[in-house]
Parts: sequence; C-alpha cells; structure tokens
Amino acid sequence: MSKLNATLEAVTAWVIERSKPGRATYLDLIARQRDAGVNRPTLSCGNLAHGFAASGEDKAAIRGGKAMNIGIVSAYNDMLSAHQPYGRYPEQMKIFAREVGATAQVAGATPAMCDGVTQGQDSMELSLFSRDVIAMATAVGLSHGMFESIAMLGICDKIVPGLLIGALRFGHLPTILIPAGPMPSGLANKEKQRVRQLYAEGKVGRAELLDAEAASYHGAGTCTFYGTANSNQMMMEVMGLHIPGAAFINPGTKLRTELTRAAVHRLAEIGWEGDDYRPLGLCVDEKAIVNACVGLLATGGSTNHALHIPAIARAAGIMIDWEDLDQLSSVVPLIARVYPNGSGDVNHFHAAGGMGYVIRELLDAGLLHRDIMTVAADDLTAYGQEPVLQDEQLCWREAPAVTADESMLRPPSNPFSPDGGMRLVTGNLGRATFKTSAVDPARWTIEAPVRVFHDQNDALAAFKAGELDRDVIVVIRFQGPAANGMPELHKLTPPLGVLQDKGFKVALVTDGRMSGASGKVPAAIHLSPEAARGGAIAKLQDGDVVRLCADDGSLNVLVDEAEWAGRMAVPMPSGHVGTGRELFALMRATADEAEKGGSAMLAAAGL
Repeated sequence: MSKLNATLEAVTAWVIERSKPGRATYLDLIARQRDAGVNRPTLSCGNLAHGFAASGEDKAAIRGGKAMNIGIVSAYNDMLSAHQPYGRYPEQMKIFAREVGATAQVAGATPAMCDGVTQGQDSMELSLFSRDVIAMATAVGLSHGMFESIAMLGICDKIVPGLLIGALRFGHLPTILIPAGPMPSGLANKEKQRVRQLYAEGKVGRAELLDAEAASYHGAGTCTFYGTANSNQMMMEVMGLHIPGAAFINPGTKLRTELTRAAVHRLAEIGWEGDDYRPLGLCVDEKAIVNACVGLLATGGSTNHALHIPAIARAAGIMIDWEDLDQLSSVVPLIARVYPNGSGDVNHFHAAGGMGYVIRELLDAGLLHRDIMTVAADDLTAYGQEPVLQDEQLCWREAPAVTADESMLRPPSNPFSPDGGMRLVTGNLGRATFKTSAVDPARWTIEAPVRVFHDQNDALAAFKAGELDRDVIVVIRFQGPAANGMPELHKLTPPLGVLQDKGFKVALVTDGRMSGASGKVPAAIHLSPEAARGGAIAKLQDGDVVRLCADDGSLNVLVDEAEWAGRMAVPMPSGHVGTGRELFALMRATADEAEKGGSAMLAAAGL
C-alpha cells in the first residue's frame, strides 16, 4: 500500500483543523436527529396513517414498523435525457426492496433543470439557484420522518449537489445515489465541434447545426461529454456514495438494472435498523471531500465543481476553498482526457478502464484516501473494481491492469500533465479559477487590452461585427450570483475559439461561470468579489491591459495604481424580469461569493 502523498495529507489536515467547529456542530446535529428527531416510531397514529394510506401491498409492512422503509427522492422528468430513464425506477425499486424484506416509497420530487436546453437563454439565470431549490425540495420530502434510508435519483449539473446538500441535513440517514447512465455515443465529438465552429463563422446554417446537435444528443441517458453531469458521477464514485462502478453503465441494460437492485438491497443492509449502519453524514467527511477534489483534478472535470464542492462540504460542516483545490492541483496528475479535453467521450473512457482503473491507480499512487466509510465496503478499495454480469449475476472483477487507450486514460506514472489543471489566479482583480487542462500551455499567459460587456449576447454581436478580430481579453461582468444568478457563458466558446484559431491572443475574464464543458480558450472564471458586490472587475474600462497568467497564478490589470484607486465602479444594470427570474430576487440578494459555493440558502442558514 503506497504512502499517502504529503501534500494531500497536509491539505486534508488543514481542512480538518479549519472545519473543527462546524463539523462538531454538524455531528451533534445528526446524532440528535437520530435519537430525538422526526421518525416513524415517534409519529402519532394520525401522522403514520397518512404516511401509509396509499402504499398498497406495502401498507401492512409500513404500518407494522417491522420493515425498513427506503425513501426515494427523484429528480425525474422526461424532458431531460439523463433523467428520462428514472420514470420506471420507483416501481422497480419497490420490488427490489420487497426481495429483502424492506419497503420503499417516493419521498418527494425535485426540479431537474437541463443546462443544455437553457444554455445561453435568460432561463439560465435560474440554473445555479436551482441547486438550492433542489436541496430544499429534498428536505421537504425527507421531513416526513417516514424513512430509515434514502435512495437519491439524480445525475445532472446542479441536481446531484442539490440532492446531497439536502440529504446531508438528514445525515443520520444512510443514503446511496443511483445513476441511470450515459446515452450511447452519437456523432463524433470532433465533428460536432467542427460544425459548431463553422456555424459561428457563418459557413453553415441552423439546419446543419441542428442536424449535428441531434446526432450528438440522440437518446435517453446523460450527455456523453465530460461536463458537470458526468463529473458528478465520477465524484460519487471517489466519495464512495455509489454502488461501485455504477457511474457509466448505459441505460436499458441488464447490468444497469442489477446495479439498481444492488443499491436497494444495500440500503436495507446499511439503513437505520440494518446490520451495517452507515449514515450519510459519516460517509461524507473531510477525507471524502478531498477525494472529490482529487477525482475532479485527475480526470479534468467540470469547473462548476469549484462551486459545488465547497457548498456540499458546508452542508456537512466542512470548510474547503480554492486554495486547497490549487494545492491539490499541484500534485495530482491529469490521467484522463475525455471530451472536451480529448477526442473520446465517457463511453470510450469507460471502455478504456473507467472509474475502476482511475480509483485503483490513484489509490496505489497515494493520491486518494482509502480509509473512508463508503456505502458499499469498509474502504474505497472496492471502487477499484468494475461490475460485470456472470451467468446473469452481478459481480465485480479487478479493473484492467493496463488502460485500453492511452490517448484517453493513463497511469499516474505517465500522465498527460503532472498537475490537475485547475489553478487559482489572484491579483488586483480578485480571485478566479483557470482550468488549464484543456488549454495549450503556450496560451497559459495572455496579456492584451480588454473589451468589456455586461451581457454575452453583446459580446457575440461584437464578434459578428468583426470588432474582436485582434488580441483581446473579453470581459463579461455582472454575471455573479448576486448579479444575475451566475449563468454559464457557454455560447462564447465557439466565437472565442474562432478568434484563437485566427492567431489572435484571446482570453475570457468573468465573474460568471463557463460551462462544465469548458474548452480550449484561456478563461479566468468565477472572479470574486463579483462586480455586483464591489469587485474590481466593475472598474475595468475598454482598452485597459490585463495580464492573465496560469504559470504564476496571477490576474492583474496593468493600470497606474493612483488612477486605479481613484476610478469608480460602474453601477449594475437592471434586468431579471421574465422567465421566472423575478421570483429568485431573494436569492440574488443573499447569495454569498463563488468561492463559498454561491448559495443564498447556505448563507442565510449560517452554514
């Protein structure tokens, strides 16, 4: 067994020390919730009768209190391809529960917003705050106290973090997240990217673009690029919150069904009155949170998790920040290249060795905490295996000793990059995240005049008018949580890529988010403090020269100090009416900064 990496050990120690007060309060909360909280034995007869009134053939078991009752929290809808398979899960899971003498009920439903549908639209301003809504909806469902364990049905961007945050406030309940898997591979990613760029240049029309997109996103299952949704699934594996190897098995397969059955059976074993009680609040500890960071860095995962990991951690009384992520990035090698960081998608990644290979290799290199409480086994070792069917029975075998495709997956001894490719950049403009893993090292330093916009559509109009055909750092401000809910700015990726391909030095600086599928253009994102909260980005003017450098971790405007000190910030533009955005005004008003997770709910709760 390899010795734990010294930096990983030190960062974990810092997180544990910093988190002591909050973690102690949290552990006390979940202990009291188990002993004296709302649960079936304490419900009055009227309460309980309401809870089992419509439970059909499970009524006697739930009424008698002898069977463990599993609460299902589902983010099902059939508009979202990743969540469409969940429609039939509850009925299947009730059958699986009966197989082991347990019962199951749908505790509640949560929203499931598709960033792919809302990308670039006004409705994208609801996206980040949907995570808070999902957490609150989860809490509403679980507040009935009818359950001894939880099955979480969710996959995509804000949904898994929201489900986890909500469930962690009921951390005395054992919990397993149950994925539905990625759709089979469609149009090759390079071809999709080529058509998108041609459309940005005006060389193909909308019909050709729609044909390419429909051939890529073509069926039930998670989108196959390595964005936030699939990064979520990776994190649930390295945190030990899945049945091992469940992340990337396609929907509609026998293996997928058997993994769901195994999850339900396991919930009966680790539930409140089970033989192997494993409450969520003990599974998600400081080491599990650090593991999530390591997995993100080692696989080149979504930058959105620079917001989600701190938010999830806070819900469990744990404090982690971008400096921790930066320190870990310095020692965690990049061992996977999955589109948009490589040519193959998550199906190809899974075929090359997948999460079993990644976890085993990182454990052997001393880059993951092995000694965490997982939902499946005594430590993380079991997650270095892969599930298979043998004579129609689910079993696990060792992950491949050698990767099947070194262009996509490599051992830590021969990585694509010696570091994890997510840097903290700081300077007189604030603190921001720079995802280097998808960017050519020759472009890690960009120094150029800025062009400032308050809306990504204005930047697109300037691009189409040829106004950006030069060395330029595009600044999009008033895009943070307090300004407009921090929408992703994915629409900018193709035009900025076109400018870069023309030979210009190009970068993006924003207090907003980039997509989980951030691409090849250098970008300082999540800039904090944001413009709406007095951040320096609100003082930038067209023509100011900014230097962004991932090599030395700096982000500065090169303006005379006296002039900069005397310059006034511009006021925030008005807006946020329509598409339901006005209903989220209270969240914009109370949201905290990106480095803490950009959550209004957690800020107001004092977590």
